[in-house]
Amino acid sequence: MKKKIGDILKFIIFIGIGIFFIYWFLIKLSPEQKHAIWQSFLGANYWWVGVAMLCCLCSHLVRALRWQLLFKPLGQNPGIVNTFGAVVVAYMANLAFPRLGEVLRCAVLRTSEKIPIQQSLGTVVTERVIDVLLFLLIVAVGILVMFSTVKDWIYNGLVDKVHTLPSMAVLLVIGIILLIGGIVFYKYFWHKLLHINFFHKIDELLKGCIEGVKSILHMGKKSTWLFVFYSFLIYFLYILGGVIIFQAFKETQDLTFEAAFVLYLFGSVGMGLSQGGLGVYPVLVQTALAIYGISLEVGTACGWLLWGSQQVVVITVGMVFLIYFSIQKKKSVTNIPTP
Repeated sequence: MKKKIGDILKFIIFIGIGIFFIYWFLIKLSPEQKHAIWQSFLGANYWWVGVAMLCCLCSHLVRALRWQLLFKPLGQNPGIVNTFGAVVVAYMANLAFPRLGEVLRCAVLRTSEKIPIQQSLGTVVTERVIDVLLFLLIVAVGILVMFSTVKDWIYNGLVDKVHTLPSMAVLLVIGIILLIGGIVFYKYFWHKLLHINFFHKIDELLKGCIEGVKSILHMGKKSTWLFVFYSFLIYFLYILGGVIIFQAFKETQDLTFEAAFVLYLFGSVGMGLSQGGLGVYPVLVQTALAIYGISLEVGTACGWLLWGSQQVVVITVGMVFLIYFSIQKKKSVTNIPTP
């Protein structure tokens, strides 16, 4: 009962954050700006929006293909249709309640592929660990790639408060010092803190990350490299979706892959701050595009179209597969021989 109440509270909080950001953004707009945003929507090339939706669908398919590989060491071989359907249904469920989809896609495979939920949950945990590690790597690469651009943007915003900003070399030195300090701390002092529940949970999380990486290496050389390829392809498709959506507006057609990279990083933060990125994602996308001189009106329209197209894909395809799995379940129940 406590867990259900907690889930409901999380849902209310995350939805509330999204609604607050929408309200906060709208009250700052003048009637002229609202009209300009609407005109940007009307002037967009929706053919490119459709291509962006196809790109989003492809990223879910690649995620399903990657998930399949995790079942091989377990002696399971789920079909791509059921695996892909489970992934999309999970994304749709997560729009309602955070993390509900992770359990639901395991339940779907139990019904459609007869795979025990315990095995599926293990693969989901491994997948999440790899995603977190890859995302951190991508963020680190992103900081290196876009440092000069973002530094100028930060400097312009803080010029009255900050006279000098550290160079990349200084930041790298600081990062190396912090890394060495962290390693020394973990090796000589960490075990003394494990009696505290907070640090014990972090220790279990770190061990889970290590075990998740090890499980990838146990899939076989070919499968391991394929898993790595699929992982980077997923994030490439996420970023490519931004490049494609740029083509929908005349003002953003000249933006590069780097701009789409920055857009993805900002948008990822939005996805974590509110339920499904509602309200926050478009605002952060508009903020990212402002770095490259795109107006608030076009940036806002671009953000909402990119976010909306992703949700349309998830909800539409997710509903189709939800019906498909329901029919499958009824058939399996009907085919059970009566004593």
